[in-house]
Amino acid sequence: MIAGTPEPVAGSHDPPPAGVWNIANALTLLRIALVPVFVWLLFLDGTGWRLAAFAVFAAASITDKIDGDIARARGLVTDFGKIADPIADKALTGAALISLSLMGELWWWVTAAIVIREVGITVMRFVLIRRSVIPASKGGKLKTMLQVIAIGLYLLPGPLDYLRWAAMAAALIVTVGTGIDYVVQAWKQRGAAESPEAA
Repeated sequence: MIAGTPEPVAGSHDPPPAGVWNIANALTLLRIALVPVFVWLLFLDGTGWRLAAFAVFAAASITDKIDGDIARARGLVTDFGKIADPIADKALTGAALISLSLMGELWWWVTAAIVIREVGITVMRFVLIRRSVIPASKGGKLKTMLQVIAIGLYLLPGPLDYLRWAAMAAALIVTVGTGIDYVVQAWKQRGAAESPEAA
């Protein structure tokens, strides 16, 4: 190395952080934009409109997995995406559950239990994000999958009542259970952070 030439700094060739405007965040915004379209279709009379609402819900749900896979594979994870993605998820499932209850097709207490859990945990996650990050558990992923399946069955026309009830019961149990588990983990992390040993 020539004398006087500065040595390369470790990490100086790391790629720049991803910008907000990327394909992963665009899919997240698309999912948010599809929510009012889905609700509008759901409240229209007719089997065709009902199937159209199901198709929009299914498409929006699929973008949830696609945008996450793209963001991780291409290094497109951004602070905006971390905030917007869970909001988009909750907006879609919350709108579906509330709409079904307004239409008299789903008990309000089920909708309330799921929506309160989702909003509460999302707010808690945003509050704790500066101190620590609790990774998504397998139960959380199962919860999301069960919610999508249960809502999809409620959206589909036809004599599927027992299947709908079973799927929604499973979704409700896992949703509440994972919510309690998240609160316990957050409480343990808070206690560990405030202990004399951590200080």
